[in-house]
Amino acid sequence: MAAKAAKGAKAAKAAKGKSYNEVWHSAKFKTLISRKKRFIIPSTVFFLLFYFALPIMTSYSEVLNQPAIGPISWAWLFAFAQFIMTWALCILYSRVARRFDRLADEIRREMGA
Repeated sequence: MAAKAAKGAKAAKAAKGKSYNEVWHSAKFKTLISRKKRFIIPSTVFFLLFYFALPIMTSYSEVLNQPAIGPISWAWLFAFAQFIMTWALCILYSRVARRFDRLADEIRREMGA
């Protein structure tokens, strides 16, 4: 009876696909994680630097208080640019994420999920 149960468990595992550890150690999964890190880390650093530059520069500097276009100061233009930057990063990530999704689907197919 125990032999049948063990055999059934092995068959169920084979039907389900590979284990998480097998997926984690596969070359394609490591490639996926590496590519995601190469995009996400620099874009996050850029976003945070750009985001915190406005309050820091307006608090400790007079640079952004200078008029840029008529009565509109550089601080207002910088603040508006943050909205543009946020949307641009979202659009860029959506495009790059499609490649990540394709690679993830490929991994799922190969691993039998």
